[in-house]
Amino acid sequence: MIKLEHVTKQYHIQSGWRTVLDDINFEMNGTDKIGFLGRNGAGKSTLIRLISGIEQPTSGKVTRETSVSWPLAFGGAFQGTLTGMDNLRFIARIYDVDIQHVRDYVQDFAELGNYLYEPVKSYSAGMRARFAFALSMAIEFDCFLIDEVIAVGDAKFQRKCEEELFEKRKDRGIILVSHEVHNIRERCESVCVLNDGKLKFFQNVDEGFEHYNALL
Repeated sequence: MIKLEHVTKQYHIQSGWRTVLDDINFEMNGTDKIGFLGRNGAGKSTLIRLISGIEQPTSGKVTRETSVSWPLAFGGAFQGTLTGMDNLRFIARIYDVDIQHVRDYVQDFAELGNYLYEPVKSYSAGMRARFAFALSMAIEFDCFLIDEVIAVGDAKFQRKCEEELFEKRKDRGIILVSHEVHNIRERCESVCVLNDGKLKFFQNVDEGFEHYNALL
């Protein structure tokens, strides 16, 4: 179970404080598959980071009673001066998983070759995203957070990502942020719409899209 209770998130900007999320309440079971819709700047990525624990709310409470991934393809937590292998070892120890297994999986899936032993700061954006995605798949989570990750790599690599995540792990929970309508229609059972800092839940995906389109 993942639960947000009266969650508010504010950022300090030049003109004062900007409220991105305003008194958000949300709950999902570990196997739910929920899509998040909202215009650019609506707070979708912020909400994903709060659910993952990368950021903390300004007020309110986030409860996780299931294991939750970091946002797929998010590499912001990597130490850039360390090699991919060093970052991999660190993360494997945190999650108490076999380092050899994680290394072999990431090496095969991310297709980094010898770059796995180079500093992460030398990676291109695509390499960094493939590395982060592969690490997410190497460590088994109950719920995966997806923020437009399927755009990583070429068509062949995108298909490999989709098979690994949506087919091999179809029994897991998913929170999917996407501007691609077909992704949410194909992968999700319900929809949340973010607008002006507020969250509205729709059990029916079509009703959610109808409400979202009326806001555009």
